[in-house]
Amino acid sequence: MIRVPQVRVIDAEGNQLGVITTSEALLKADEAGLDLVEIAATAVPPVCRIMDYGKFKYQQSKKTKDAKKKQTVIHLKEIKFRSKTEEHDYQFKLRNIKKFLAEGDKVKVTIVFKGREITHTDLGMSMLKRIAEEIKSEAVIEYQPRLEGRTMIMVAAPPAK
Repeated sequence: MIRVPQVRVIDAEGNQLGVITTSEALLKADEAGLDLVEIAATAVPPVCRIMDYGKFKYQQSKKTKDAKKKQTVIHLKEIKFRSKTEEHDYQFKLRNIKKFLAEGDKVKVTIVFKGREITHTDLGMSMLKRIAEEIKSEAVIEYQPRLEGRTMIMVAAPPAK
């Protein structure tokens, strides 16, 4: 006894044609001028659909392109300070922090300690608290100031809309 492979077929309009042999399904697809596409291979019997596969792939690519257009990408910008950063440089970098936040990017504020500066972590902490105080209207502090090795880090993000 020869076993003929059978599949469950759905036509182009979405109507079920029932369980038929694979060769019959291919003939029906050829008559309609369309393709026979396997949808669920693990089902018993496998499910196939008669459709224009090229058109289907084109519509899928259009959907993914539209989804990419609508998503927003948030970048993480980094501004580095030293514990001895002077006032003019501080104001300049603070202006950049505010600009990045206005553009919708997160900002990682880093204070780097070199040599014996590590003994004065209180200066770095006070600088980060001053920055947080000055940008509190434009940002939410996502990651509180924390010392990690020889660097002190704080992350600020624009407020949720």
